[in-house]
Amino acid sequence: MRNAFYIYGLTDVIPDKYDLATDRNAAKIPDKRVRQYFYPTDFFRDGADTIDYKGYRITIYCLERMLIELLRYKAKLPFDYYKEIILNYRKILPKLNMERIQDFALAAPKSNKILETLQMEVL
Repeated sequence: MRNAFYIYGLTDVIPDKYDLATDRNAAKIPDKRVRQYFYPTDFFRDGADTIDYKGYRITIYCLERMLIELLRYKAKLPFDYYKEIILNYRKILPKLNMERIQDFALAAPKSNKILETLQMEVL
C-alpha cells in the first residue's frame, strides 16, 4: 500500500517496509521487511495492473483501487500521511474513473463506510 502511494507520487515518504497484498489463503511471509495484507480471493485481483517502474515490471493496484485501500486503512495510517495522500488524490480526481472507484468500493468489505468516507473526504 505505502509503496504504491510512493510510486504513484501521492507522497514523498519512502516506505520503510514492503507492503504486499496476497490472497487470503497464501502462506505468511516470514521476512520482517514485508508487511503482508490478506484479501478475500474475489477482491484480491480487482484493479491489479502491471507497470514498468525504474526498469522493472511490477504488479500494482491502479490509482482508483488504491484510493479505496487508503479509505479502508485510514485508521491504521498516521493522520498527516493520510491527509497528504487525500489532498493529492483531490488534485488528480478529474483524471480518475469514478465508476471504477464506486465498483471497487462496493466490492470491498464494509462498503457503506468506505462510500460515506469517499463522499465526505474526497469528493
